Amino acid sequence: MKWIKRLGAVLTLLLAGPLLMLGGGDVMGKAWWGASRDSAGLAPEPAAVHDAVAQVYAARAFSWRGAFGVHTWISVKPTGAAHFTVYHVVGWRVRRGGSGIVIERDVPDRLWYGAVPEVLADIRGPGVDEVIAKIDAAARSYPYDDRYTVWPGPNSNTFTAWIARRVPELKLDLPPTAIGKDWLGPDGPVAPAPSGTGYQLSLFGLAGVLLGAEEGLEVNVAGLNFGLDPFDLAIRLPGIGRIGFVSSDKPRVLAAPEGRE
Repeated sequence: MKWIKRLGAVLTLLLAGPLLMLGGGDVMGKAWWGASRDSAGLAPEPAAVHDAVAQVYAARAFSWRGAFGVHTWISVKPTGAAHFTVYHVVGWRVRRGGSGIVIERDVPDRLWYGAVPEVLADIRGPGVDEVIAKIDAAARSYPYDDRYTVWPGPNSNTFTAWIARRVPELKLDLPPTAIGKDWLGPDGPVAPAPSGTGYQLSLFGLAGVLLGAEEGLEVNVAGLNFGLDPFDLAIRLPGIGRIGFVSSDKPRVLAAPEGRE
């Protein structure tokens, strides 16, 4: 039947990336107790950078989950601070009956159980202390600290997206592999894109569409995202992530707030 063939074609499209990552990528890694949690060397040394810093990271999720998606977190250092504070959600804490939200002094750019992170956003300079205050307030208002579902959410990426929608200064372009970012909860079914540069429609994180200046066009089918980012000459694929020709790993300096030199 034609509809079976079409369904098979859609499933092949959606699962090709994750299967490729599972078969060809090192996503299984070591046992969690033997996996590295060292610094990746991506964050500045607090003693060397007086300015305020806010960064967002993503690394492949642990074990087979890494074939499908990433774990994201936010690291901040106020002006003159001697250490970073890390914000993220951890599922095992919820399973043990506690809050999944982690807000603690930590190494900002740790490997996620052997997976090397990438920097999704990096802002520094005047005005970032105010951004850090907004990040902290948004994290503490996250309404799902006692819930965690790998697919379709809420999970660690739902948490990061929740903060990003309330802190548009980050202009955070979460990758298509950040499964859970489209689980909107009380923000949905229509909400700003995580980058704050567009909007999205999402039905329980399982189906939807997003259009934004940072993300481009992204379509969500069964929690797996694919799309096109024409401004950055990039495509967005399930399992694989963002493949593009235009990128920058330089920190972004915010303009000084009005009335401040």
